[in-house]
Amino acid sequence: MMYSSRRKPVLYFKDDRSFLSRKCTIWKLFGLCILFVLVSLLWVQLTCSGDMNKLSGYSHVPHQPCPVERQASSVDDPSWGPHKMALIVPFRERFEEILIFVPYMHAFLNKKKIRHRIFIINQVDHFRFNRASLINVGHMESGNDTDYIAMHDVDLLPQNEDLDYGFPEEGPFHVASPELHPLYHYKTYVGGILLLTKKHYQMCNGMSNRFWGWGREDDEFFRRLKTADLQLFRPKGITTGTKTFQHIHDPAWRKRDQKRIAAQKQEQFKIDPEGGLSNLRYKVESRQELTISGAPCTVISTSLQCDLDQTPWCQFS
Repeated sequence: MMYSSRRKPVLYFKDDRSFLSRKCTIWKLFGLCILFVLVSLLWVQLTCSGDMNKLSGYSHVPHQPCPVERQASSVDDPSWGPHKMALIVPFRERFEEILIFVPYMHAFLNKKKIRHRIFIINQVDHFRFNRASLINVGHMESGNDTDYIAMHDVDLLPQNEDLDYGFPEEGPFHVASPELHPLYHYKTYVGGILLLTKKHYQMCNGMSNRFWGWGREDDEFFRRLKTADLQLFRPKGITTGTKTFQHIHDPAWRKRDQKRIAAQKQEQFKIDPEGGLSNLRYKVESRQELTISGAPCTVISTSLQCDLDQTPWCQFS
């Protein structure tokens, strides 16, 4: 409600003679303070315990440690190690998932004492979604203070604290391995969550930029790993099987773009020997530092560029 600049809203509680009148005593004020503190503590308890999710009907949302700000800091603590990860999330319009993902992963990695920065690479152009190119952008824009990357899907949440997110010094480490991923189980699968040092990623020339729409970019990247003579590693001793990750994508609500246009159906199975970081073309439209439920992240809104002569399937028509 808007008030005239010449009028002032009445604060009715000042004239409430039934309680705060001249008869009001110090004991009544003290009682009010105690009541306020008890109500505040009850509210914090409900919120942090996850009971608020049940009350609001959203019990499917995974529990998030509360509050994030109270967790241990990596500043000047040698037990966190010398390495720092750039967690790269290719993204477009999946806001309900990013609101869950960022605070969850920040808390998960903090608990494991993994130095990290979360980069949301937000595709804002009018072309079809290109996950591989966005990961290339994330690598280019992640700065010099990180020395390895995690290619991480926004809809995949680790549920087992024994999963290793540490520095993959020996070679690329596929966290979401086929025997653990809830959906994909073929031997050459390297999608979902893959850790690489920046040096190893550069040895592969990044990922191919030819894959517009959903799928196949991971399979081509598997071949790049072999060509670069990099040994792929996967988790050992994880006994939680396909329950190791929670997949929060709802296919009924958000369908994947699996259309194959023009020559795309034939081209998707070919190796791209020259494309990758070397021919990546993009423009950073904005760079924002955000905090989601106490968890920091960097949102890089990016416009990808498409060579219509090389990949006319980057657009639907």
